[in-house]
Amino acid sequence: MRLRLRLLSVAGLSVATAGLGLPSAFAAEQTPDMPAWLGAHVGQGPGQIAQVVLQRARTLYLKKVSEGAVKNPCYFAMDATRPAGSNRRFYTICEDKRIFRAVPTGHGNGRHLKGIVNFANGIRCARNFSNAMHSKLTTGGAYLTGEEKISFKGYYRTASGKSVALNRSFVQFDGEGDTANARPRAIGGHAAVLLHGLCLRKDPGSSHANQDGYVPSGKLVNYSAGRSNGCTSWSPADAGQIIPMMKDRTTLYIYPESADIEAVAQAVKAGRSLMGGGLYWNASCLKEIRSPKFWPRESLEPILIQYQKDHPEAPPRPLPICKGS
Repeated sequence: MRLRLRLLSVAGLSVATAGLGLPSAFAAEQTPDMPAWLGAHVGQGPGQIAQVVLQRARTLYLKKVSEGAVKNPCYFAMDATRPAGSNRRFYTICEDKRIFRAVPTGHGNGRHLKGIVNFANGIRCARNFSNAMHSKLTTGGAYLTGEEKISFKGYYRTASGKSVALNRSFVQFDGEGDTANARPRAIGGHAAVLLHGLCLRKDPGSSHANQDGYVPSGKLVNYSAGRSNGCTSWSPADAGQIIPMMKDRTTLYIYPESADIEAVAQAVKAGRSLMGGGLYWNASCLKEIRSPKFWPRESLEPILIQYQKDHPEAPPRPLPICKGS
């Protein structure tokens, strides 16, 4: 089938959806015409989705549906080039019910190994991306949602003083290509909450109590507006809506892929406009980070492995007893 060239202007940037050599396996695949109601959400404004992100997410979903790998009526997408914080850049799309919902999500924070290498990201915009083990960075590309795992993290006290158990759900992702190691990297989706300052509190009646009748207890921290360790993270309220929708296996497409990152970096270095090359990056974040970088696992993992050998983690210390417990 002969591909058509189609350019759509998105807030001053042109995005090629087919035939322009856009660096993605999805760019050259045709999909059924996009419904007008869904196309109305395309753009760079608050709660909108960039054309290339939607096109690739939709192509991935329809491909997996045609293969029989997915029956879920909904699919997901993320634009990691947009700012974090309150910016809505994670998308839920259910075409049969005309549902389009955008919510905030975190991005991989990376690491700064002092004196060796720095691939840490700021809270607002991500410059660094990687699929290396232990890099704590986001990897763009195709994912399928997997099983849900629920883990007990400990207890925390509410504002009213009530003790509540934190049982956090985690949806495992499976990938392909650059994202193929998502499972060994423990990459998935979860609520952006954890417990800090854990100690042991006496509660022999709890099903989580140890042999001495103590349970872990700490302070609940919500980091929804910040970064993650490479996973997709949402506010507890958003996670409560998204995770149940992922239980029936479906697709998630995260932009940008490694080839997108390299193409944008080359264009920036050469002083070429993204518009002229059919490339896309959120303009606000590109101005802030200047140029993005992808760290291939082949080059970064040996550094991380050597660093861990040189800096072994100390054995975990027993939790202290809570004061007043």
